Amino acid sequence: MTDTEQTTDDLSALGYEQARDELIEVVRRLETGGSSLEESLALWERGEALAKVCRHWLEGARARLDAALAEAGPGED
Repeated sequence: MTDTEQTTDDLSALGYEQARDELIEVVRRLETGGSSLEESLALWERGEALAKVCRHWLEGARARLDAALAEAGPGED
């Protein structure tokens, strides 16, 4: 199985750094060119899925920070 054939379920197991690093590689491959249309579309779809994983992690981190700040209360930061 290649990277572009992994399912969304496989992606949900990735940590933020793993998803980010793979997304960087996907973008690099797309920018370099030389792939067939089918390969480029598969890379694009993989990149979109990886971006969604990264966004999920970042939103979770933001929620944790907001909760910690709210718990600290005003004037305690």
